[in-house]
Amino acid sequence: MKSVLFFAFIVLVSFQVFSQGGFKWSNDGKSYYRIENNDIVQYTLPSNDSKVLISKEQLTPMGSKNPLAVSYFTFSDDEQKVLIFTNTKRVWRINTKGDYWVLDLKSGSLQQIGKSLPESSLMFAKISPDGKSVAYVSENNIYVEDLSTSKIKALTTDGTITLINGTFDWAYEEEFACRDGFRWSPDSKSIAYWQIDANDIKKFYMINNTDDIYSKIVPLEYPKVGEKPSLCKVGVVTVDDAKTTWMDIPGDLRENYLVRMEFIPSTKKLLIQQLNRKQNHSKLFIAEPKTGVSKVIQEESDAAWVDIYQPGNPYTIDFTNNFIWLNGGKSILWTSEKDGWRHLYNVSLEGKPEKLITKGAYDFIDLTHIDIKKGYVYFMASPNNATQSYLYKTSLNGNGKLQLLSPKTLEGTHGYSVSPTGTYAIHTFSNHFTRPSREFISFATQKPVKASESIEANLTNLQETPNVEFFKVKTSEGVEMDGWMVKPTNFDATKKYPVVFYVYSEPATTTVTDTYGIGRNRNYNGSMADDGYIYISLDNRGTPAPKGREWRKSIYRNIGKINIKDQALAAKEILKWDFVDPNRVAVWGHSGGGSATLNLMFQYPEIYKTGISLAAVVNQLTYDNIYQERYMGLPQENLEDFVNGSPVTYAKNLVGNLLYIHGTGDDNVHYQNAEILINELVKYNKQFQFMAYPNRTHGIREGEGTTEHLRTLYTNYLKSHCPPGGK
Repeated sequence: MKSVLFFAFIVLVSFQVFSQGGFKWSNDGKSYYRIENNDIVQYTLPSNDSKVLISKEQLTPMGSKNPLAVSYFTFSDDEQKVLIFTNTKRVWRINTKGDYWVLDLKSGSLQQIGKSLPESSLMFAKISPDGKSVAYVSENNIYVEDLSTSKIKALTTDGTITLINGTFDWAYEEEFACRDGFRWSPDSKSIAYWQIDANDIKKFYMINNTDDIYSKIVPLEYPKVGEKPSLCKVGVVTVDDAKTTWMDIPGDLRENYLVRMEFIPSTKKLLIQQLNRKQNHSKLFIAEPKTGVSKVIQEESDAAWVDIYQPGNPYTIDFTNNFIWLNGGKSILWTSEKDGWRHLYNVSLEGKPEKLITKGAYDFIDLTHIDIKKGYVYFMASPNNATQSYLYKTSLNGNGKLQLLSPKTLEGTHGYSVSPTGTYAIHTFSNHFTRPSREFISFATQKPVKASESIEANLTNLQETPNVEFFKVKTSEGVEMDGWMVKPTNFDATKKYPVVFYVYSEPATTTVTDTYGIGRNRNYNGSMADDGYIYISLDNRGTPAPKGREWRKSIYRNIGKINIKDQALAAKEILKWDFVDPNRVAVWGHSGGGSATLNLMFQYPEIYKTGISLAAVVNQLTYDNIYQERYMGLPQENLEDFVNGSPVTYAKNLVGNLLYIHGTGDDNVHYQNAEILINELVKYNKQFQFMAYPNRTHGIREGEGTTEHLRTLYTNYLKSHCPPGGK
């Protein structure tokens, strides 16, 4: 139920640090590779001189006139072979199916792998550590191919639509960002993999009415809240004989999730993380691949839920929920909120006491780099402003002080992509009035490689007159919330203007971040400011801002209540401002924000006069079990919380103007939500406007003319029911 604008923000961040598919650091950390005009170009630092490492000619298969269109590439460990991903197709969120080719840089040979398998069916191909073979998934089975002979061997043969080897079902991908479901052993002799058994998961049927004169049923294995999860287990298959040994992880396989799995470096053992179904208890197991025997080495519980730290951007093809190894694999870097803040810990795999690394009243946000030799960990945090992000470092031994490394003159949101050796990094920066910019820096000194190309040296050219104001508002209950506001062009404080609130409000994302482009409404034709609207967004309790555990987890079993109350009470304070017209108040949101829009319209009709809701969860019992049970518990135990937080419960209270929009092909928040809401509004003779987009998915962007139509619909409705301009 992640907002489409959340994914737009992720795309922006990925752009700032280069596309992960089109940018790679060299192993020695002194150069990097990029895709340019379908050549793979190598840049060497500090001079940043370039040369074509792999040309279009090298990427042109024998007998073909055209080179491969490179979507993504990786190098073998020795950097002598390049794995090329092309002809890609979208699965759920991103393109994870396609064709793979291997280019041998020594011989110049270019060979397609999996050639006998269906076109664009290969997933997550990885060259073995010894460089002799490549493994991949096709149609839910795992294969290994000898690169010298092109001989393909099936390591699993039982894969079906619902018995999934080496990748994951819809729910695991959507809610745990689990996609790549297998790992090579360090010795290249075996592969550890997940198997998902979704045979008992009920199918949700979507209907395609437009591609033929007869309707087509589109089935989807989708475990709704209250339904048991897919059965999940981890096995290790040996390449020689294709025999799998299953890891014996205690617990009912349908009442637990396996969310991380890796070979422990320099060993043949596995480290596996298990979450119980409520996701409030985590266990780490070490498993022996030959026997399957496992033992618990660490446990953690939370009264709400245990967060899984996902480093970097989980919405890229090469994202894996990797463990972060320390001391040669004898311990791991771990995140926990056990002291009230999200901090880093050193957790031993050998039974030694864990050690707190980061200390203080602030949250760790993301890991940037670990310098084992010098004993430092580099990470993102923002102790003083939850809308921003900065680079800090501290000692790995837990005895160091917190040191700010990002330039003090650059207040806003920073990002860093550090080379494997920590020699260089790409430093990115933006804020609400500074365009996204980047510089190469020496990571040890934090100084630009070229002074003339530094962000600070070019700051004047990057900055614009800010049209976004950040503010704080305190509700009558004493809750202080961050917000941003875009005032009308030629604002006149003696006039009263309509206000439009943009909401998300759920635990998946924040909307108030000090980044470039914040304050734009991508569904609006033209400029809201020029047309005379005040545009505002607020982050309530329960959003994942770096404000401590209590802030984030107060929403447990309270989605649809505490977040809605915070938004409404903050809006009441804003409506006291002299220049706000309390009779022209609109609210809109997408996905979780669509749900919030409905709840605000229905629960606080005296505040919100107009609402535009996209792809909303109308009844929480219709959403997937992993997300909804994590934040709400099990409906078998506390059904009233699900009912009390669902917009449909309050639909009878609608007074204002409502536009509801949903795609009929939405595999995430099902179109049934629209029909549930329509029935309830009809029941009480509540008039509203409704738009269904045939076969569009959750983002409502597929199909010719869709984006333009949606923007026009949104804009016209807002202008008609919440007239712009000062009065």
